[in-house]
Amino acid sequence: MLALRTTPWPLVAVFTAGYLPPYLLPTTVGRLDTGLPLSATQAGAVGSALLLSSAGAGFLLASRVERAGARTLARFGLALAFLGYGAASLTTAVPAVVAGAVLGGFGSGTATTVAATRIAAERDPHRASTAGLLSVSALAGAVYLTVPHLGRSHGLPLAAIALTALAVWPLTGRLPAGTGGTSPAARTASGPLPHRRSGLVLAVTVLCWSLAQNSLWGVSGRIGLTQAGLGDAALGLVFAVALGAGLMGVLAAGALGPRLGRAMPVGAGTALIAGCIVVSASATTPTAFATGEIAWNTLYPVVLSYLIGLAASLDARGRWAVLVGSASSLGTAAGPLAGSVLSAQAGYAGMGLVLAGGLLLVAVPMTAVALHTGGRPLLPGTIRRRGGTPAALVAAATGTPSGAVPEVGAAEQPVVEIDVDAPALAVRGAYDTAGPRQAAAAPGPGPG
Repeated sequence: MLALRTTPWPLVAVFTAGYLPPYLLPTTVGRLDTGLPLSATQAGAVGSALLLSSAGAGFLLASRVERAGARTLARFGLALAFLGYGAASLTTAVPAVVAGAVLGGFGSGTATTVAATRIAAERDPHRASTAGLLSVSALAGAVYLTVPHLGRSHGLPLAAIALTALAVWPLTGRLPAGTGGTSPAARTASGPLPHRRSGLVLAVTVLCWSLAQNSLWGVSGRIGLTQAGLGDAALGLVFAVALGAGLMGVLAAGALGPRLGRAMPVGAGTALIAGCIVVSASATTPTAFATGEIAWNTLYPVVLSYLIGLAASLDARGRWAVLVGSASSLGTAAGPLAGSVLSAQAGYAGMGLVLAGGLLLVAVPMTAVALHTGGRPLLPGTIRRRGGTPAALVAAATGTPSGAVPEVGAAEQPVVEIDVDAPALAVRGAYDTAGPRQAAAAPGPGPG
């Protein structure tokens, strides 16, 4: 019950509205080339344009959320998403569909930027991001189950995104307003970024990580239909089950929290995802395809939740969370087009091998950043010699006075030798003459 009370549900709702378009990418792109006069590559390019616009919003607004106000920007983004996606869903004119998708993508990116910035400022950003992934996975799964029964119109998934933005808009009233350009908080938000080298490495590798994921995700619908032999309804069911498995993965990530640190989930999880991509891309039967997709979608949100938490830990103002998220959106944006080109040149199986190899390469620097910035979790009975964030969190949770835990990089305390042969009477005498406070600092007999 405590977790439910402390979860920032308005942020979770905005997060859901912003992240829904990438989750619906397979059905959105797949319906563009069947409901409109577009080739598969052209449909992938439209999906890339949508997500590129979303990434552009993140880069543009990363340092402006606190100044402009989370409430104002969230409402602006949700309104653009509703208008853009709604207009694109109601027309069959290709230029109007593209323009609506790009406008809606900018709105989704704005909502995602607000959510990422505010989640980074939460006491437990991992819990908030996990709740957001849980929400968007559940909603996307419901859309995949429902849309195939409503027809083959290209506008159905776009309309679902637009209606989600409209439903979330009233919840933005609980978000904070702007602080103004001259406030101390606004000046801090525009100050230099901390952990620049780690942040840049993480941004570049997350871009490549997302590119690999969404290169397959963007063509998964076509793999299921043309190579694995599934029908439209069966394909929707596979995607819904896969996203349901993703819910279980998110719940597991939320239950584990920081117990495993971040390095192991990020590194090992990415390696496992690489294997799942090979299975899914090379599948020629419904069973093999479903196995690869379900396993992949179980692991993907787990690793993503730790990457979001890792980015949030680099800057309490949330700027690295937004910039890394925008880099992820760039990779996501290039995914549909890259997947279409790779599969056309090397086939689906060859594409899977290329993507898996790339994931194994980027897993190394991502894991290194997680080790460098987070290290091992501080569990009961363990001590880290130079303090750091985990020790500070434990101190805050247990009421330790400020200053009891050394800052990161602080010099180690000198080792003081204690004479274990000193008689206990020396302590008693110090107590009698100086009082209990001074006597507490007097050396006494050691153990043994």
